[in-house]
Amino acid sequence: MKNIFILIAAMAFFSSCEKDLPTYISFEAYEFASLDENGGTWDPILLDSATQIGIPTPEDVTSPSYLAELADLKAAASGASADELEIVEYWSSNSLIRWNEIARELAAKYNLAPAPNPDGTYSAPDPANPSNYPNFPFAHPPYACRMFAYWGTAQFDALIAAWEYKYQYNRPAAYEVDGSIETHLPENGLPGYPSEGAVIAAVSKSILTAMFPLEKDFIAEKAAEHFNSLHWAGMNVESEIAAGDSLGRAVAAVFLNRAKNDGMKNAQAPRPVSDSLKAAAQAQWGWQWDNLEDPPRPVGITPLFGRVKPWCIPNVEAVRPVPPPAPGSAEFQKDAEELQEIADNLTPEQRKIANFWADGLGTYTPPGHWNRFAGDLMIKYRENPLRSARTFAYLNMAVMDAGISCWDAKYYYHYPRPSQAIPGFKTILGIPNFPSYTSGHSTFSAAAAAVLSHIYPADQAQSEAWADEAAESRIYAGIHYRFDAEVGNVQGKAVASYTIEVAEKDGAQ
Repeated sequence: MKNIFILIAAMAFFSSCEKDLPTYISFEAYEFASLDENGGTWDPILLDSATQIGIPTPEDVTSPSYLAELADLKAAASGASADELEIVEYWSSNSLIRWNEIARELAAKYNLAPAPNPDGTYSAPDPANPSNYPNFPFAHPPYACRMFAYWGTAQFDALIAAWEYKYQYNRPAAYEVDGSIETHLPENGLPGYPSEGAVIAAVSKSILTAMFPLEKDFIAEKAAEHFNSLHWAGMNVESEIAAGDSLGRAVAAVFLNRAKNDGMKNAQAPRPVSDSLKAAAQAQWGWQWDNLEDPPRPVGITPLFGRVKPWCIPNVEAVRPVPPPAPGSAEFQKDAEELQEIADNLTPEQRKIANFWADGLGTYTPPGHWNRFAGDLMIKYRENPLRSARTFAYLNMAVMDAGISCWDAKYYYHYPRPSQAIPGFKTILGIPNFPSYTSGHSTFSAAAAAVLSHIYPADQAQSEAWADEAAESRIYAGIHYRFDAEVGNVQGKAVASYTIEVAEKDGAQ
């Protein structure tokens, strides 16, 4: 094995005292802990089978065309410049982690609420004209969790198919055919055809371009860089890259077709629909949430996200929580008094936790936070891309379903936030533009922690501790009542139970 790098974690995983969470993960290429040779038999999410989408039968390694490709690869690897090798090092052995990082960066870049117009009105992003102000998308938590879910599930299905073809054709990697090829990444022993790296790049290019259309050129540039790195690293000949690209694009198209009809285009409802939800809550429960900005935003964030098509839960009613306590009731007063007590005596550590988990405008949102944690775990356990894709798929399906169920509760109950219901109460952070009950942070985090605990049981205590801290942070910030957080925690776990049930039957255990 040539040029094997030793895994070096630049940050201590889940350090209890570390409250700086940069987007970029610094890690060196590693040899995979396992290859999951039977990965092609795992159950995909949307594809009917691993072979639903075909790729050409590869040429034999003795054929003139393959030998010519081999010579080109050998020359590219031996002649790679310092800059090219730096790019190889960046993409590393598990490029799925790097593409997830890029997705988080894009979510943060577009997580900007539209400013008011001079006349006090607000305009909404228009997917048909993404460059018009405000630019499309506004990558708020519902948008971000959906983006991560489509990216992760498409990667999983595409890599299941790639693994099936790898072991069906079983064409050895180029460096096994010609031992004199200079490789710059670990020689993990995977069959070469199709290139798993090319599959990852193709899926990422298709899904992220659809989700962030104004970043089309940037995403294409990163994909081209990734494709080239496979050549410079001495890992894949051109036909392997071409087959992976074709497979990845075709699988991504299946998922983007689902996305067209999942209901997201109607989630940002017009004002008459939004007002009808508010009126219904007032009539049924005797309360309503109001936006307190000046000028007030006429519509909250995605009032109908609760009607978007979920992945694993049967429907939102199956996980809808019980009604919250009525404002002014004894239970309400208890939690309201706790909020005021915390606000009056906030400690530096509580403020630090509130800020760490704020995940507001300009950040990659709570779903991105948990994707970052998942990436750290993948590095810790030296996972191959297929195994990592499985984690990203189930994590993000659970998180999106948690978001759908949470937003259903938010606009079904339309519960006022503490800053509205408690006279004179102030938060230490901005006030989110949607109702209070249940807590999005709590629901997202409980679902994410449950899935990660299932996949990485040795790290369950830490995952659950992070989820508890995320929920508590919203109380410290004055954003949520304790019952918002506690019921959100229960709701997130209920959502995750459906996702875990699917995971237990996919053949990868």
